[in-house]
Amino acid sequence: MANNVYDFTCKTPGGKNKSLADYKGKVLLVVNTASKCGFTPQFAGLEEMYETYKDKGFEILGFPCNQFGKQDPGSNDEIMEFCQLNYGVSFPMFGKIEVNGSGTDPLFKHLKKEAPGALGTERIKWNFTKFLIDTEGNVVKRYAPTDKPKAIEKDVKKLLT
Repeated sequence: MANNVYDFTCKTPGGKNKSLADYKGKVLLVVNTASKCGFTPQFAGLEEMYETYKDKGFEILGFPCNQFGKQDPGSNDEIMEFCQLNYGVSFPMFGKIEVNGSGTDPLFKHLKKEAPGALGTERIKWNFTKFLIDTEGNVVKRYAPTDKPKAIEKDVKKLLT
């Protein structure tokens, strides 16, 4: 039974296991991403926020997902190349996952249980749903796909101080 996000191991784009315990003591923003979505330009705002706060103990963890409108159909390598070429993404990205249904990644099962969406629903509605995690690995807040990175910044700053 997982107590916090540090109890999870996720796959890198190359298929290696990466323990989220490696991020202990940092404020995390976990995002399910997609390369061909109306919200894809949020990569720019996420990268800007990452560049601003990464040296202060902040990490963004991106998890590509193809479950919404088939908006991330590429391979892990293609997705990583797209993110770097088009948005200069330098924050950690992981291998493609599912965030809903029977194949839901265990991390996202935990995130959804800890921070349900509107009306208590656990289901993720679309790409770029975001979860803010404190330095103890606890889920603090869930943000809708429409919540731009700039709007989340004040919550990140509060957790970093």
